[in-house]
Amino acid sequence: MNETTDELEALQELLDRSAGGRTRHLTDIVSTERRLSAERICTDLDDVVVLDVATVSRAGVPRLSAVDGHFLHATWYFSTASSAVKARDLLARPAVSVAYTPRDGYGIWTHGDAVAVHGQEFTRIDAYLSEVYGMPLSDMADGIAIFRVEPRWMVGFAMTPEEQAEFEATLPARAERRITALRRLG
Repeated sequence: MNETTDELEALQELLDRSAGGRTRHLTDIVSTERRLSAERICTDLDDVVVLDVATVSRAGVPRLSAVDGHFLHATWYFSTASSAVKARDLLARPAVSVAYTPRDGYGIWTHGDAVAVHGQEFTRIDAYLSEVYGMPLSDMADGIAIFRVEPRWMVGFAMTPEEQAEFEATLPARAERRITALRRLG
């Protein structure tokens, strides 16, 4: 974890505030015992992850893509080619939703604004990413845009260990039912 105490506290406040304004549908799934703490999120996100990024086109059409997500100092960062459609969309319309859902029973969802980083922050994050990837980002694309997500809402969810074990025990039977269902579907 690279988060400061202040960053962890601010993230926990965001998580608590976000959990307080939930709908019944969400509270039935993301119950108190399933909510992830700021510390757990920062511990779990200690590596590069596949992050789903939702943007909106000029015509209001939703777009979804995946990027390498980096959770640094209690917020998401990601890079892309500056010529990428998602970069153009985010520069014009910064509202963004990102999701990390690596498996059934675990997920982190964030809504906010994607801010293009510049200056010292760009230099610092570019150096970090270049070291992680073992090559300069500039070797990966002609022009790089790095974005930081300024979150307005964030929820983290994980099944309890008991629930996860029970769920995993059902997977072989589900796989068999799926085969039967696919045959019937045709």
